[in-house]
Amino acid sequence: MSKVRTRIAPSPTGDPHVGTAYIALFNLCFARQHGGEFILRIEDTDQLRSTRESEQQIFDALRWLGIEWNEGPDVGGPHGPYRQSERGHIYKKYSDELVAKGHAFPCFCSAERLDEVRAAQMANKETPRYDGHCMHMDPAEAQRRVAAGESHVIRMKVPSEGVCVVPDLLRGDVEIPWDRMDMQVLMKADGLPTYFLANVVDDHLMEISHVLRGEEWLPSAPKLIKLYEYFGWEQPKLVYMPLLRNPDKSKLSKRKNPTSITFYERMGFLPQAMLNYLGRMGWSMPDEREKFSLDEMIEHFDITRVSLGGPIFDLEKLSWLNGQWMRELSVEQFAAAAQQWAFNSDYLMQIAPLVQGRVETFSQIAPLASFFFAGAVPLDAALFAHKKLAPDQVRQLLQLILWKLEALRQWEKERITECIQAVVEHLELKLRDAMPLMFAAITGQASSVSVLDAMQILGPDLTRFRLRQALELLGGVSKKENKEWEKLLAQIPA
Repeated sequence: MSKVRTRIAPSPTGDPHVGTAYIALFNLCFARQHGGEFILRIEDTDQLRSTRESEQQIFDALRWLGIEWNEGPDVGGPHGPYRQSERGHIYKKYSDELVAKGHAFPCFCSAERLDEVRAAQMANKETPRYDGHCMHMDPAEAQRRVAAGESHVIRMKVPSEGVCVVPDLLRGDVEIPWDRMDMQVLMKADGLPTYFLANVVDDHLMEISHVLRGEEWLPSAPKLIKLYEYFGWEQPKLVYMPLLRNPDKSKLSKRKNPTSITFYERMGFLPQAMLNYLGRMGWSMPDEREKFSLDEMIEHFDITRVSLGGPIFDLEKLSWLNGQWMRELSVEQFAAAAQQWAFNSDYLMQIAPLVQGRVETFSQIAPLASFFFAGAVPLDAALFAHKKLAPDQVRQLLQLILWKLEALRQWEKERITECIQAVVEHLELKLRDAMPLMFAAITGQASSVSVLDAMQILGPDLTRFRLRQALELLGGVSKKENKEWEKLLAQIPA
């Protein structure tokens, strides 16, 4: 077998997700087990949502866990560039090749036309898909319109009958009917590729031998396989990993479980325990032991030991495992790890100026500032009783602020304030109407040090977590409210 090369290709569009770390860990272990290489590539073709801040958070979060890569945007390598946004000329070349060979075609359909087709298909109980309108256009006419600068996308042709056999190392051969496949857009109107084209071209050029990705991609596998066929390339071996699930078996989501890796770092989990826990997601050591290091996982790794039942991500189980790791540290290691976590001079120097003007003795520091060294804080529902707002309005205000803060990528006091300000102004309230609620949710107290400064210091993960906890305490948000309030959110200026 040629050299084993695996990769992880996250999108830098939000907080670094535990699902990304889970897939990265299994790719790393598989490559290392076979003496191969593990590559990190950034899929940043979504220009509106991709940010360099998010990309850096992915690097930092994976490194905190102990996951390192042989090639990537920050370490370089012979197959660069490793950001898709810097590879546009490469994708255009291969897209043009597919059009020239007759495997893809320019499509000039407007969004309105596509919506009408979709609506008609759904009304007829048909699978909504592209109807092939531009596929039969004379190629010379299509090229003339492209040359004239008319807005278009490039779509791939897919068979409309028969089945595609997807060879999966975990499931064996999976048969997927072609009539479920749409004529996938390969190049968007902005000249950037979609996931499908970029993925196949990059995996081929980067000599990826095995692709381990989440099973949510299995239904669309035929399109990737067909692209390899069109290009005449050998396809990598495919492994579709089971999805992480909440304890209620639903797909892991931040509504029910914190999903950001950085959250677990801020909560005071040990990276070794976190990595150990992710390694137990659907996989087990030959001797079934619960606690193992990354080196031990690599040594004993066997992809066929992955079980297909959706692994449950359970915070209680993770906490138990973290406790096992903590108790095995020497007292010196324990003290050093705690110091590094939150009792380091950088963190204390951020807190000291806020506390100094509010205490008369050092013994008053802990009661005043304890929330800086906590994960969850004890919440009192009485603190959320509002002179001006009904309980439903309090929940609405907190939810809208939470959503705004979830979208915030540059976590600075000024930006945090702008988010809160945008919500209160839209609801025709004042900042002072929202601040008592923020104090209650973030500090667990009626008043404390500047809550906006505190939110900046605590960081996005703990701030959002505490707001979610406050909402839970106040009865949560119903599906109906969620729908109505999301419409309201869309009206609030960015």
